[in-house]
Amino acid sequence: MPILARMLPAPLHMEVRRGAIAQLGPLLADSRVATSGRVAVAVGAGQGDRITEMVTPSLGEAQVLRVPDGSVDAAISLGADLRKGAYEAVVGIGGGKTIDCTKYAASLAGIPMVAVATNLSHDGICSPVASLVHDGGKGSFGVPMPLAIMVDLDFVHDAPAALVRSGVGDVVSNLSAIEDWQLGNSERGEPIDGVAVSMARTAAEAVMGQKVSIESDHFLTMLAEALILSGMSMVIAGSSRPTSGGDHEILHAVDQLFPGTSNHGELAGIGAAFCYFLREDEARLTQVVDCLRQHRLPVTHTDIGLTADQFTEAVLLAPATRPGRYTILEHLRLSEAEVRDRVEGYVDAVGG
Repeated sequence: MPILARMLPAPLHMEVRRGAIAQLGPLLADSRVATSGRVAVAVGAGQGDRITEMVTPSLGEAQVLRVPDGSVDAAISLGADLRKGAYEAVVGIGGGKTIDCTKYAASLAGIPMVAVATNLSHDGICSPVASLVHDGGKGSFGVPMPLAIMVDLDFVHDAPAALVRSGVGDVVSNLSAIEDWQLGNSERGEPIDGVAVSMARTAAEAVMGQKVSIESDHFLTMLAEALILSGMSMVIAGSSRPTSGGDHEILHAVDQLFPGTSNHGELAGIGAAFCYFLREDEARLTQVVDCLRQHRLPVTHTDIGLTADQFTEAVLLAPATRPGRYTILEHLRLSEAEVRDRVEGYVDAVGG
């Protein structure tokens, strides 16, 4: 009889622990990712020297390539170097910019990529998307999912606190994104992938339910797994729909209008809470705001230095950042005066 199931894509290897970077060699050999040792290692500018010292004993003659920034130009240059070197695989070690740049470069070179995360700022660890800066701003580019994923908790502990905490905001925003996807289904007949929804929701609820300190290995392991699960939900859905709705539209608008205001996860958390206010879902709004505050994340635009007029401008621009995506913002179609009124009401509601 036929197998009435589908095959779900997943990394060959996933590991979250201390000391992960030092064990890269055995991982690559055991996973049969690169058996001949012809491997390139891409590292960012910040921790490149430290990482190079750690990986050399286990990777031997691996070529270390520097990633200057998270731009399209940097990714194209890295891709050219990978093609010229005839490498079996490339290992991207670092934060979101380095991993996204390496993902895109690996896709250009046609070789597999292993992601080794040193912070937990967003769900790009495992996602099939690379967010890169170009002349027109910041864009999202489709790429294959990493073949293997590692998170080194030693580096995560050493990362700036804001980068670790921002991952909480990005995962929690899944809940708002899922509601937007369901809204698109009910209003426009947009198909929904229930498995992707389940994975994205499970990741978010796991973070929401944690009461332990974010500094603990237990919490960081759970957060890392939630971010990876979020990335896998995008692979299954074939888009960022299960993790990106009106919340991320607001995020991208703020990035476009007021670059450098805040990081990805912090903006995603604010966007999610504001979208729940627009939905008039007081119970879920309280849960999201409580979670953000528990982990010392910003809750309103004032927390990140934006005025009411600036945040209003961002909310008005938000739908244009993802043309064709239907969210609570497109559904309500609020005027400028109505948006400003909601912005002021949101601050009053959450006590900001």
